Amino acid sequence: MCGRYSLTCDPRRLRAYFDLADSGVFSAPRYNIAPSQMVPAVVAVDGARCLDLFRWGLIPSWAKDEKIGYSTINARAETVDSKPAFRSAFRHRRCLIPADGFYEWQAVDGHKLPWRIVPQDDDGLFAFAGLWETWEGGGRSVHSCTIIVGEPNERVRAIHDRMPVILEPDSFDAWLDERATVPALRELLRPLPDSRLRLYRVSEHVNNPRHDDAACISPLG
Repeated sequence: MCGRYSLTCDPRRLRAYFDLADSGVFSAPRYNIAPSQMVPAVVAVDGARCLDLFRWGLIPSWAKDEKIGYSTINARAETVDSKPAFRSAFRHRRCLIPADGFYEWQAVDGHKLPWRIVPQDDDGLFAFAGLWETWEGGGRSVHSCTIIVGEPNERVRAIHDRMPVILEPDSFDAWLDERATVPALRELLRPLPDSRLRLYRVSEHVNNPRHDDAACISPLG
């Protein structure tokens, strides 16, 4: 699963990488983004890519209450087009979730060691394949999202058995295209090549979701 990630880049770089019409909803660096928090995501609006905020943890439109969002922070690539919580969003409401790194925990002798996975290019960004929904209840609307996870590449497999589906820029239009077919979308749900990322250990400071500072991303030692 993907349960934490970061987005610390300059908003201008974010706007350029995703060719955004506007990046105004993102202004402050986030070092330790956690489930249930509001996160920026790229959606297509009238042919333009726009950035909007969504609660991390998808709430299907048919849900009785918001609590389901705690168990839907990730959607498995293998079942995303058939699982009731995600299948409608997979067909009609897809997004790109920007990140400049994500965290995974390696189990070693009963202890979990945090690692940060980042683009190989120091100036690079990740685009997680995501889905979004709008839920209405209690007289209000909640916009929420989920990150699709799939098989890891060999480099990530050494520490964890899942990783986010990360899309390359030449796949952005295909992913956001409202006319895309399910087979065409499923073709995009593959691991990012090993050469496109690198890993390094970070301290257990990141384990606490209340910690959102530069110490979360600092290499250990």
